[in-house]
Amino acid sequence: MATGFHVQAKAAGPILILGDSLSAEYGLKRGTGWVALLEQRLRREGKASVVVNASISGDTTSGGLSRLPPLLAQYRPHLVVVELGGNDALRGLPISSTRDNLTAIVQACQAQGAKVLLLGMQMPPNYGPQYGAQFAALYADVAKAKRTALVPFFLTGVADVAQSEQWFQSDRIHPVEAAQPILLNNVWPVLVKLIA
Repeated sequence: MATGFHVQAKAAGPILILGDSLSAEYGLKRGTGWVALLEQRLRREGKASVVVNASISGDTTSGGLSRLPPLLAQYRPHLVVVELGGNDALRGLPISSTRDNLTAIVQACQAQGAKVLLLGMQMPPNYGPQYGAQFAALYADVAKAKRTALVPFFLTGVADVAQSEQWFQSDRIHPVEAAQPILLNNVWPVLVKLIA
């Protein structure tokens, strides 16, 4: 029965990307990174989500944690995608501190009512098998403990394939433009469930 009142649905908050150079278009033409491609795909598929890219090249989990409170206060995100940790490993920081920082990031987001998607990273084999295994596992550990979504390895199909150097810039760390759609495809199936 019509009542004459129209209730307008409240728009969900934006998607906040808290990342490092892999999400900040390091070495890429502006608008070609996976975050820009995510914005384009959301529009194409009729999703109303706004994307805020708060990624900074060189950032660590500690840096991300310190930057997070004002970002949460300003944007009130519905979903936070956390793409951090690679620089922790490159700097040889203790795995325990990376785990603690990621845990604190997730907790802060959840306390604000935001969903969280962790993008897992892995280290090259020259870091040693023990360190590599422990580093890769910390993302799954945090995701399980905090009951949050996870992409086990953000660079699947880029860093773990034969002739992987074709997918990287000359520094062998940052993926080229042609790899960005692969990165988005790694994130999309998990992300889209969180904004449905």
